[in-house]
Amino acid sequence: MKKSVLLFVVMLFVMAISVTGCKKDNNDTVEDDKLNINVGCMKGPTGIGMIKMLSDSNKGNTKNVYKYTISGTSDEISTALIKGDLDVAAVPCNLASVLYNKTDGDIVTVAINTLGVLYIVENGESVASVEDLKGKTIYSTGQGTTPEYTLRYLLESAGIDPDTDVDIQYKSEGAEVVAAMLLDEDAVAMLPQPYVTVALNKIENSRIAIDVTKEWEKLNEGSTVVTGVLVTRKDFIEKNKASFKEMLEEYKASTEYANSNIDDTAKLLAEFDIFAESVAKSAIPYCNVTYITGNEMKEKAMAYLSVIYAQNKNAVGGSVQEGMFYIEK
Repeated sequence: MKKSVLLFVVMLFVMAISVTGCKKDNNDTVEDDKLNINVGCMKGPTGIGMIKMLSDSNKGNTKNVYKYTISGTSDEISTALIKGDLDVAAVPCNLASVLYNKTDGDIVTVAINTLGVLYIVENGESVASVEDLKGKTIYSTGQGTTPEYTLRYLLESAGIDPDTDVDIQYKSEGAEVVAAMLLDEDAVAMLPQPYVTVALNKIENSRIAIDVTKEWEKLNEGSTVVTGVLVTRKDFIEKNKASFKEMLEEYKASTEYANSNIDDTAKLLAEFDIFAESVAKSAIPYCNVTYITGNEMKEKAMAYLSVIYAQNKNAVGGSVQEGMFYIEK
């Protein structure tokens, strides 16, 4: 009899721990009253704004628990979002449009996190404007993606035919472009950060010749290059409005920290295997990490995506729709 009573007491104790230790009011896991939010980002500039938030989460210093995935490709992030394995992710702006169209509006854009990160770098002093690129061999990454469409747009706007007036040599990654520049004394390249910094460090006479974002803004008053955005599953927002709002607040603080604490952010980026610390210190000021929401987000992203659409409508999923933006009422 005593054994039965003791067993019953133990069972009640275990049940009490289970209830108090794990409250659950939706389909997501909650630990110690903190919602587990699955977030993803790619290795590159679009992950910079998130890194302080992830670091704080690891230490238990955030309102939510951020379970993170850092990927080398956008395909992995896209698949995880569509399957529901990720709740929130930092992705290229055009991919956000593709995901919105592909999921019939289930994945929405909530913030711009990175503006322009592309620069024209040369080994010498021959390029002072886009017009000076005529007749050049230009090394670049991003064939079939936004870097290609951005480069073609700038060249065409300067009266340069991208197919006949220049020789664009596409490489699979930034490191290959840097290697090509090392072998070509007259090399000109369009590179994203942090590879711009890598090139400047490795090639003695290299320099930034053109800031692609500034050239874009000259051609499009009120518009700018929108490299990365933060996207979320719509059902996640609806089920977790309070926690979602807290996440945005923590994300915003994280981006502000990245811009005002460059050395510390560089260390964190190295710890999370996104950038080498020495490269990150030089690259962060040129990565245009930001946090833009609401109508300003919508206007900037729509203007950018419309230019990409004119280059290749498939690059934005066939259409650019105003409904892809989540704006808190």
